[in-house]
Amino acid sequence: MKHISILLYTSLLFITTACSPKITTTIVKNYPPIDYQEEVRILGLYDSIPADSEELGIVKIGDSGFTVDCGWDVVIDYAKMEARKAGGNAIQIIEHTPPNPFGSSCHKIIAKIYRVNNFDSIPNTMVKDSSLLNADYALLNVYRQSAMGVLVSYELYLGDTFLCRVSNKTKKSIRIRKEGSYVLWAKTETKEELPINLKFGNNYYIRCGVSMGVFMGRPELNLIDNSIGKTEFQSIKLKKIDLEDLIVTINGQMIDCIIDSEDDEYVYFTVLKDNQDVSSQMKKSEIKRIDRSE
Repeated sequence: MKHISILLYTSLLFITTACSPKITTTIVKNYPPIDYQEEVRILGLYDSIPADSEELGIVKIGDSGFTVDCGWDVVIDYAKMEARKAGGNAIQIIEHTPPNPFGSSCHKIIAKIYRVNNFDSIPNTMVKDSSLLNADYALLNVYRQSAMGVLVSYELYLGDTFLCRVSNKTKKSIRIRKEGSYVLWAKTETKEELPINLKFGNNYYIRCGVSMGVFMGRPELNLIDNSIGKTEFQSIKLKKIDLEDLIVTINGQMIDCIIDSEDDEYVYFTVLKDNQDVSSQMKKSEIKRIDRSE
């Protein structure tokens, strides 16, 4: 009986360990661990680090080969836990590998661990683009990286307003010209909702995805910290095949593009120029017709 109990315990321990992400931490300087309730700030790749901060080490969160619980929030929580153990109160994500439908289903990250003495010297990351400071709209950056459910797409709504169709490896920037509290939502076999409070002059990054469902993939919607969201958004490169909308101007010019949004006067769209995504706009009075892909 004793041997059976030991065998069961060993088996459970193996299963629990195998299902968790692979964690590798290299610490060069240690402080006493901080309380598990204390905040660990997340810094993006392009965020500046205060001069009086100390780098304590590096943590890598990856796939053990059997990992099943390795969503973004889970991976970040593990990185924060390792930072707390080392006495750190901030992590800077320097590399992020999203799930791949033909490889690992896990988010994998590499992050530096810091002990920051003065968080006041780190600016609020909600407003990253100075050109939006006096804008009369909020900018909603919607994107979906290459991950599981490549054949599953869905429509994204803000309240009762249709925003865009979310497909694999796509992105759109949408101007919202009314402030307030909303609910972003999408639906396949189930409905996923994300409450969001929009304010003019702010950038918001919405990472979309697909999780496993009973009959088909289910939508995933996450509001991402700007420092991370901006990096991930920029990493998605549109291809010519992604430009599914067509604008025909009054003078006969035809523009292959992705329509991002529109208001009473302008249509906002993205074109591909020299393999770069370029945002543009055109007055509706100059447009003869728009052929939309949806």
